[in-house]
Amino acid sequence: MSLNEDRLKTINGITNRHFSPTFCFAKWYHTTIYLQTGETHSCYHPAPHAIDVDELLTNPSALHNTKHKKQERKEMLEGKQCVGCNYCWNIENMGPDYISDRHIRSGSIYNEERLQEIKFNPWDFNVNPEYIEISFGNECNFRCGYCHPKASSRYHNEIRQHGPYSMVKNHRCDIDWFRVYEEDSNPYVRAWWKWWPDVSKTLNILRITGGEPTIQKSTYRLFDELEKDPKPHLELNVNSNLGGKEKQLEKFTDGVNSLLTQGKIKQFKLFTSVDTWGPRAEYIRDGLDLEVFERNLDYFMRNTTAQVTFMITFSLFSVTTFQSLLEKMLEWRRKYNDIDSGRWQRIHFDTPYLKEPLQYDINILPKEQYSSYMESHLQFIKDNMQEGSKHHFNNMEYEKFRRVVDYMKTTEYSKEKVFEGRKDFWNFFKEQDRRRGQDFENTFPEMNEFFELCKDAANGQR
Repeated sequence: MSLNEDRLKTINGITNRHFSPTFCFAKWYHTTIYLQTGETHSCYHPAPHAIDVDELLTNPSALHNTKHKKQERKEMLEGKQCVGCNYCWNIENMGPDYISDRHIRSGSIYNEERLQEIKFNPWDFNVNPEYIEISFGNECNFRCGYCHPKASSRYHNEIRQHGPYSMVKNHRCDIDWFRVYEEDSNPYVRAWWKWWPDVSKTLNILRITGGEPTIQKSTYRLFDELEKDPKPHLELNVNSNLGGKEKQLEKFTDGVNSLLTQGKIKQFKLFTSVDTWGPRAEYIRDGLDLEVFERNLDYFMRNTTAQVTFMITFSLFSVTTFQSLLEKMLEWRRKYNDIDSGRWQRIHFDTPYLKEPLQYDINILPKEQYSSYMESHLQFIKDNMQEGSKHHFNNMEYEKFRRVVDYMKTTEYSKEKVFEGRKDFWNFFKEQDRRRGQDFENTFPEMNEFFELCKDAANGQR
């Protein structure tokens, strides 16, 4: 066990003693806010819930301190497992050696001051979070299949033109039940800028998500605010698909570099997504051009001292060729980690796995055929591990992917759920290919046997 893992377990023991075995600091000090729809959750695992727009008129911190969240805080203090936090409970239920995001996030947020603040205040007090993920709008130049119209204007426009995937049970693409606000007339955005002077005083990490932040007005307003009123204690993180036009990416990079070199912020991290490499990656994330992606990555790495984390949204499409991306990770580490010798590591990656929509879930694959791919990728990471090295993988990266492997190994869906997932797979991707001029069968030829199973399911053959 690494020292880092020891620390996480120590903090878990402290919170168990002071509060309960289900306590998570993230419910108080971590928040994700979608201003374009007026929704929030404590982290990205629980389902988002609505923010009361009327409450914001007198309390802009209600962007985070909603009645729903306060009730969940109460449940945690009472030792109950909040239903919305099942992602972590499922990981922890696999055994005591498994580290969930509850442990990781609590470990990153923990300090004695925050512990005492919760301990000596009523359960429903308003708190300024330590970590905020915020989306200003859904404007985006990509339409990733596992995304949602809430987070992509291109996806939203596609659904508006063609309609939802009505033949698919788990499509998540109805657009009539929610509203997407324009940035310039959004009451939730107005509440954010009212809250900003107060919350920014103690905020440690702000992460801008999307949509695509590099093409959104509010990102550059934030840069301007920080230029005028620096926050040298603040770590600023931004999600980007690195698929923007050259001039736009240069504008964004130059803004980041200005904040860093002048000491206006403490640190900057870029988060980007790619799920495998080659044509398969471009299929998964529609709009991705790997040549543009690498060009933009190179410009950003050479013109800033920032770190980049690759968020690999692991789905069944990543299973067969994931090693190709791992090889790129090693290549990028050799290429960029020595540019700024003062940094231990500039290239990172994480491997959260998809459970929804069901047609992307690795557990609808035939396990006897595909588990060997997963074990091979895990072994590749292990074979290229060297703790403390700039150019190799580390133990935390290994452990995070191990839990993806074990998720596949230990999860047993009912025959009915597997049938439903495969039926949805065929119907969803056949229709998506028709709309987008793609062809999943030709793009993933090594998966043809699985595709035949999905075709049979769509035709009612069990």
